[in-house]
Amino acid sequence: MHKLPKDLRQALLVNDVARERWCDITPLARNEFICWVEDAKQDVTRARRIRRTQEELEDGLRRPCCWPGCAHRERTGKP
Repeated sequence: MHKLPKDLRQALLVNDVARERWCDITPLARNEFICWVEDAKQDVTRARRIRRTQEELEDGLRRPCCWPGCAHRERTGKP
């Protein structure tokens, strides 16, 4: 499992809806969002993915849209 980065944590702290939905999704789903943010190569991409994480959670999505999944976990779901 990936550790929640400070910038994503801060974005969730200031967005009540996104934070509430974050708490409602599974640890594996949270891991997918974290990995998606961490996978960004540029700061601008990372910032956009953090913003999209907030928006997607607000929209009720439980996984990052258009993300094939965390490459760090096995097919069994285990890291």
